[in-house]
Amino acid sequence: RAFSSSMSPPSKGVVYEEHGSPDLVCKVKDLPPVPIGETDVCVRIVAAPINPSDINRIQGVYPVRPPVPAVGGYEGVGEVHSVGSAVQGLLPGDLVIPSPLSAGGTWQTYLVKEQSHWHKVDKNTPPEYAATVSVNPSTAFRLLEDFTRLKSGDAIVQNGATSIVGQCIIQLAKIRGIRSISIIRDRAGSDEAKEKLRQLGADEVFTESQLELKNIDTRAVDVPEPALGFNCVGGKAATLVLKFLK
Repeated sequence: RAFSSSMSPPSKGVVYEEHGSPDLVCKVKDLPPVPIGETDVCVRIVAAPINPSDINRIQGVYPVRPPVPAVGGYEGVGEVHSVGSAVQGLLPGDLVIPSPLSAGGTWQTYLVKEQSHWHKVDKNTPPEYAATVSVNPSTAFRLLEDFTRLKSGDAIVQNGATSIVGQCIIQLAKIRGIRSISIIRDRAGSDEAKEKLRQLGADEVFTESQLELKNIDTRAVDVPEPALGFNCVGGKAATLVLKFLK
């Protein structure tokens, strides 16, 4: 077994010492080595995304946020660099993601957390997938699971379908044989967006103006009346979702 030295390597991190606009309060700083305890794991961060919630935490407007000073980033994927002497089940070279996300601080080159804060993933997982699986795909999975019992042949409807959660909902629904109706905002490139969603597995894709102006008879759409609808926009966009529901 390869155990850790008592300290992590020096690290660089994106640090903010006060809340505010990220471009004003975030700075790349050298971070000193930190002690590695018996049950700690030192991880070299390979990839970490920037989520809107990451920005909101730095701005100080997210409901849950760490005290400052803090290192940004909640999602990410890393390679185990070294482990404490009491760690079982993880070895240097293993691929891990933070779990729970409350651990935070993924915008740095090395991160030391207790073993329970890391979840091992398959080494063959593309890093961009592993780095982003915890927030959006997991949210999409829970949305499909938690509100009603869907079976193959059922349908769902959603707005905000070009969001990453929306794209994940389409793909997870397709795998389970669940039909989907997706509503997107009117914008330049909406035809290309429609085609992308269809390639992911969407059965029907409409822009908001299509539904408002043409007054499409939702009963004529070649998808069963949806048993479940998802709204992430509000206002008129929410009423368009309601229009489709059973």
